[in-house]
Amino acid sequence: MTDIAKLSKEGDISIIKLDDGKANAFSFDMLSTVQGFLNEIPKDSGAVVITGRTGLFSGGFDLKTLASGDAEAAMKMTSLGFKTLLDLYSFPRPIVAAVSGHAVALGLFTVCCADIRIGVEGKFVLQANEVRNNMDIPVQILEIIKDRLDKKHYYKALYHSDTYTPTEAVTAGLLDEVVPADKLMETALERANDLATLPHPHYEKTKQYSQKLIVERILEALNQHGTYLPQA
Repeated sequence: MTDIAKLSKEGDISIIKLDDGKANAFSFDMLSTVQGFLNEIPKDSGAVVITGRTGLFSGGFDLKTLASGDAEAAMKMTSLGFKTLLDLYSFPRPIVAAVSGHAVALGLFTVCCADIRIGVEGKFVLQANEVRNNMDIPVQILEIIKDRLDKKHYYKALYHSDTYTPTEAVTAGLLDEVVPADKLMETALERANDLATLPHPHYEKTKQYSQKLIVERILEALNQHGTYLPQA
């Protein structure tokens, strides 16, 4: 699936680049590809950068699959999407999200899984648009995003589906910093190289201690609910 995402290495940094030539949608194929990359990336050294193509990080789940009427395909895709979020959130090495443009729905939630989240200057949108699109946001996603979101923005970002520019997203806690587009990967690699010096297993164990209750709630929700379908 190298035509929709690629894995490369720069020193100790593993770089995942999403680029399906369209919306960078998290289809089952895209998610399977990312899962394969996560299996390849070292778990005891280095760091990870995940990014999209110019102007777009990701538009979220593949809407064609959700709207297809094929409940089995939708459940298969969304279940893998939830697993991928959890795997990124709890990954044993640091992750930097180089948010190359728009980040919507699952794209935004993926950003929230990272240790450091860097956006780019420009007229880009970061939005959890599920409620406005007749979907609910399940526990397994809420637990991740509320771990990053400033409490003052909780209602606006999640219940009301407000849109955020990159600069506004920093204030809301969705991003850590914003840089010019031509500095994005340079900055991301600089941050990732610094994080890569964090020793193993101390980083992993500290993350496990901190995330324990959140991960338990996510796993409980995953055991109870396996779908992410539009509400009737």
